Amino acid sequence: MRTTPPGTRGAVLFDFGGVLTTSVLAAFEQLGSDLGCDPRLPLRLLAGDRASGALLVAHEEGRIGELQFEQGFAERLRAHGVDIDPARPGIVRRIQSALEPDRAMVDLVARVRAAGYRVGLLSNSLGDDCYAGFDLPAMFDAVTISGEVGVRKPARRAYEIACERLGVRPQDAVMVDDLQQNITAAERAGLAGIVHTHAPATAAALKSVLDPRAQREGPGTREPAG
Repeated sequence: MRTTPPGTRGAVLFDFGGVLTTSVLAAFEQLGSDLGCDPRLPLRLLAGDRASGALLVAHEEGRIGELQFEQGFAERLRAHGVDIDPARPGIVRRIQSALEPDRAMVDLVARVRAAGYRVGLLSNSLGDDCYAGFDLPAMFDAVTISGEVGVRKPARRAYEIACERLGVRPQDAVMVDDLQQNITAAERAGLAGIVHTHAPATAAALKSVLDPRAQREGPGTREPAG
């Protein structure tokens, strides 16, 4: 893991699912429970079944649509004994309905931006409806969603595109993500990394790594937020 000198970064990229919302992993486990199978089966397939994993990657990179992903993954679940209609699986909608906004993290994004730092979103998307209820253009200086740019985390290019859109160099940015593999990749690309567990810990980690000299006048304030 890259060692980051304290107080040296001036911009933050936030992940979406599991950072600005409740846990995506828990949402997939809820999917398994709803389908009457081992709650860990959907995640186990996406991580260890080549066909399932390829479907997820293709969907997140925008190469296949939501329905094609759902039907393909439903077939993989059926192959492992799950009784699910592949014609109308509703998998993505089930996952999305299990995600709730993490209000403490939404507030943290606002406070970091109001303090004068540039903030961006870098998200591997499961569909546009994931973002319902979030005014992304108002929250962020730049938004990068995998399906729109054709590359997903943990690919190095995903972090580079997000930094380019935010107008900063990777060595001037911090990545906040709930998955260690995405943080490891971000650090290899030159960003500082913070593995998100809960808002107070993430806020404390950001305070230690952000450079006060990088502050600009933020929207609605001329004084740094606490």
